[in-house]
Amino acid sequence: MKRNIIYIVIAAIVGLGVGYFLFGESNTETMEMTEHNHSPENGQMWTCSMHPQIMQPEAGDCPICGMDLIPADAGADGLSPEQFKMTANAMALANIRTTVVGDTEGDNDNTISLSGKIAVNEEAMAVQASYFDGRIERLNVNYEGQAIRKGQLLATIYSPELVAAQQELLTAASLRESQPQLYSAVRNKLKLWKLSDNQINSIESSSKVKENFPVYATVSGTVSEVMSSEGDYLKKGQPIVKVSNLNTVWAEFDVYESQLSQFKKGQKISIAANAYPNKTFDGEVTFIDPVLDNTTRTVTIRATLSNQKDMFKPGMFVSGKIESGLVTPQASLLVPSSAIMWTGERSLVYVKANGDEPIFEMREVMLGARSGDQIEVANGLDYGEEIVTNGTFTVDAAAQLQGKKSMMNKTGGKTMTGHEGHMGMLENNSSSDISGEMMKIKFSDGFQKDFEAALPAYLKLKDALVSGDAPKTSMDAIATLEILKKLDLSDTGAMEKAHVNKSIEMLEAIAKKEDLENQRIHFVILNENIVAIASNLDSLDNTLYVQKCPMANNNRGAVWLSTENEIRNPYFGDAMLTCGSVVKILK
Repeated sequence: MKRNIIYIVIAAIVGLGVGYFLFGESNTETMEMTEHNHSPENGQMWTCSMHPQIMQPEAGDCPICGMDLIPADAGADGLSPEQFKMTANAMALANIRTTVVGDTEGDNDNTISLSGKIAVNEEAMAVQASYFDGRIERLNVNYEGQAIRKGQLLATIYSPELVAAQQELLTAASLRESQPQLYSAVRNKLKLWKLSDNQINSIESSSKVKENFPVYATVSGTVSEVMSSEGDYLKKGQPIVKVSNLNTVWAEFDVYESQLSQFKKGQKISIAANAYPNKTFDGEVTFIDPVLDNTTRTVTIRATLSNQKDMFKPGMFVSGKIESGLVTPQASLLVPSSAIMWTGERSLVYVKANGDEPIFEMREVMLGARSGDQIEVANGLDYGEEIVTNGTFTVDAAAQLQGKKSMMNKTGGKTMTGHEGHMGMLENNSSSDISGEMMKIKFSDGFQKDFEAALPAYLKLKDALVSGDAPKTSMDAIATLEILKKLDLSDTGAMEKAHVNKSIEMLEAIAKKEDLENQRIHFVILNENIVAIASNLDSLDNTLYVQKCPMANNNRGAVWLSTENEIRNPYFGDAMLTCGSVVKILK
């Protein structure tokens, strides 16, 4: 019995030894690998390319946007301190496009594109006035847009002065043989009051004085303004209606100060109207405004168009193409204007550093003259380099997220991330200046008052986007734009001007495109500037709520202003009407 027990114990010990030899080392390695894979102590963390604040110890999806996480150090391998990398997915979502820099011959068609409106030809405008004192008994022209012709009855006027003049005529007519000079003087007096020979002869032949005298149109055209009403007592020379002859109209365009050298009177211009997409109309520059608009830094140029068929309506949007008068050196580099980012003091582009990978770096450039949609780069770029021409602001946002040099951060360094940083600036009533330091924006009292006058129009624009009404959005953008263009920026700094000018640029884009998705894309950038200004006003007549939707702007988040605490999302409308929250209250 004892011998059997000893054999069993020996067999068990041998079995344990063989088992450890076969499996123990493998299990130890597995445990070590498990610890290696799951322990963050080895430094291998996973992050999101669009939300670098996300850090997880293992691969997976971003809890914010759902994108695949990447190794936290994967974007830094082999990159210089100024470079950063974007994922292919992020590039596709933001619709980022690049262009290889070419020369003048390859990239420029030497034409300038302009935007403008049809206006009334003021040279063909006439005012129909009363030539004698009297009361309007009947007004036959009583609404704007009414067509009238020369000789048409405009109004019937009772005039005691004219009654007396008619009595003088009848008396002078009876003395015509003995006092012809008196008779002639009385007739001339009535002619000066715009009575025709037929009217004067009619009074003589009837020998009756007319109490209510008719007034006839002296020109043909369209009524642009009714300036009197029935029952009004008119003084001599007081206007009754304003008449515009629309057989010719003006096409007026605004050109930037930097483009002035490229225009002169007599230049041919090709004009297109949204109402007639398949037609172009030829004209020539007939007038260049000698006074520069200090607010918009633009000058108005004008072309006169024939309008015999009433195709052009005053207020209609038109576009023009004109051959540039600029002669550029053959070696100059021209890039699309969409590639340039202006800070007020610097001009920037994003260069694709590696043609095979989405690696970018910011580059400061010196600009020359503008020719159409192209801008000359005098220094900072070389022929053959690849630059971002669409989605530039998205690339700039990625640079900010990764702590690289960017439009608002000249020196680089990660201080805040994404919209958290932006909203942090708003909540502290501050903004970043061109050098990346934090500073308080200061506005003059006149600027604050004028800017606040633009807020009701902006709020209507926001409500139109909530309703998903693209045409009304365009009209409200125009109304807001007209107010912002009148702001006095003479006492404001470069950062403040940059906010206003970028807002004007976005409103112009919203007004031109009646495409709801496109309008909402530009509304994102508009709000980044409008909210920054509103957050720095010293006082407001009404409380404003800064609201934010984390799902807007391709899940990067976007803000807007509202007078109500309740969320009404302008970026998604009915699809996600209540998505968002209040992040700041401006009282």
